[in-house]
Amino acid sequence: MKATASAPETTASPVPEPGLTPDEVVARAEAIAHDLVGRQAETEQRGFYAEDTHERFRRAGFYRILVPRRYGGYEFGVETFMRVVVALARGCPSTGWMYCLGAAHAHAVATLFGERAQAEIFAGGDFVCPATVAPSGTGVRAPDGGWTVSGTWRYCSGSPYATHFMGHALVDDGDGEGRPLLFVAPRSEFTRLDDWGGQLGLRGSGSHGVRIENGRIPAHFALDTHLSQVNVTGGTPGRALHGNPMYGGGPLSFMILEDAALAVGMAKGALDAYEELMRSRRTLFPPVVTRTEDPDFQYWYGEAAGLVHSAEASLLGAVRQWEEISARGPEHVTPERELRIASVCREAVRMSWRAVERYLFPTAGSSAIRHGERMERVWRDMSMQQSHAGIAVFLFTAANRELSRAYFGTGDAGR
Repeated sequence: MKATASAPETTASPVPEPGLTPDEVVARAEAIAHDLVGRQAETEQRGFYAEDTHERFRRAGFYRILVPRRYGGYEFGVETFMRVVVALARGCPSTGWMYCLGAAHAHAVATLFGERAQAEIFAGGDFVCPATVAPSGTGVRAPDGGWTVSGTWRYCSGSPYATHFMGHALVDDGDGEGRPLLFVAPRSEFTRLDDWGGQLGLRGSGSHGVRIENGRIPAHFALDTHLSQVNVTGGTPGRALHGNPMYGGGPLSFMILEDAALAVGMAKGALDAYEELMRSRRTLFPPVVTRTEDPDFQYWYGEAAGLVHSAEASLLGAVRQWEEISARGPEHVTPERELRIASVCREAVRMSWRAVERYLFPTAGSSAIRHGERMERVWRDMSMQQSHAGIAVFLFTAANRELSRAYFGTGDAGR
């Protein structure tokens, strides 16, 4: 990805709250998350978080955290965004997931697309853009130089309140092997399908399918690449345009940070639920005492807490690595370094899942894992995450091989 020349200076769009700080945004997320705990059942039944929750997110500034300042965003940075994701997923995994995968792609747009595209895409200020990495449908060059896109894309988390959609279509060059076309479609060009809600977990994550029929995509809204294969060592349009190294960081490792933040948030929610059980329930066998006084429950809680806290520390460490590498310059954001960050996130996901699967869920008690109980819901949601292709197929499998190939120079990825 080559950098373009910096655009002429323009007057920045005003933000709703010029004095808002990152810590205040995180505090708002933590306060809202407390209210989300009791609304998990209705969120699952609906399939996505409620309109009043969406409005609270909008007023709190959550949809502008990663949007550049010149377009009315707060441009607060990666750590702020991930801390908000952790907080929301702790209160309601489905809500955290839907928010994260809807708002996160402001980073990709602000990094990869040119000034004209960004000015149009971010014109509304608040930005919600679900995305998928699996190519689907077709992209055909239109007479005006743009693209005509048609197809159906599944698992578009964040689609109920989407302002845009980011996907990959396949372009037929006549060789029988379609090449990916990364595109951004405005809300007017796609339809949300009613196809979400019957899954094991994350039933309230708003991961509906999206359908486009002969959608008109301007040429400057499309790139001949795949989001996971972008090489930013030559610079990016966003780094040149905004003068912020955040918009020169790797999109692939950014997506993996999202996985870790969601896992950590869900595990912290499970630990909260277990603490409530520790304080409110007694042991079954003599001596009959509260669980907080029982050596076994003390051990199980301590093991789980250590894993969850370690996972969170790994996440924050990975975020710092991502920010430091980006700040050093585009030539330092190599595939190998991105994959190193991914490997740290992999362990954060593993530790989060181990805390729940090995210690909290089995010892919570059968009455605590009935359908609709908080512990049962977290277990379902985290199980669903474990089956996600970005986790099971890429992070736990392909990323290991790619890191080794990049390090030893035995593959296409460079050091």
